[in-house]
Amino acid sequence: MSNLVPQAIIEKRIFMVRGHKVMVSGHLADLYVVKAKALIQAVKRNIDRFPQDFMFRLTWTEVRFLRSQIVTLDGLGTSGKGRHTKYEPYAFTEQGVAMLSSVLNSKKAVQVNIAIMRAFVNLRQTLAANKELAHKLKGTQ
Repeated sequence: MSNLVPQAIIEKRIFMVRGHKVMVSGHLADLYVVKAKALIQAVKRNIDRFPQDFMFRLTWTEVRFLRSQIVTLDGLGTSGKGRHTKYEPYAFTEQGVAMLSSVLNSKKAVQVNIAIMRAFVNLRQTLAANKELAHKLKGTQ
């Protein structure tokens, strides 16, 4: 059921910004198959659910940096519109993405949200395994 979106696609859309693993509003809108504007409107109608450690607005410097990390320039917007966006996108932490399921109330949103949560968990496990391996390798030298 949550195989709606391949995990590898989701994992490529998780970035490190301000010390947090985040997903950008345009990417999330693509995954949920809604317009970025509709996603942000739903969030703003429920803004009390999204404190700063759940969601924050990116600066233009951060947007440029993320674009340099993404193979295609359209990577931050929906349907190829990320290249010349007027507004800075929002970044959602893992907790913010989890909260999105409560404001985007559809079966598809729930399924996509489950897939995204699994991708965050998988990424966390991969990072932990890499730290453990690095520590073991350091100890053998």
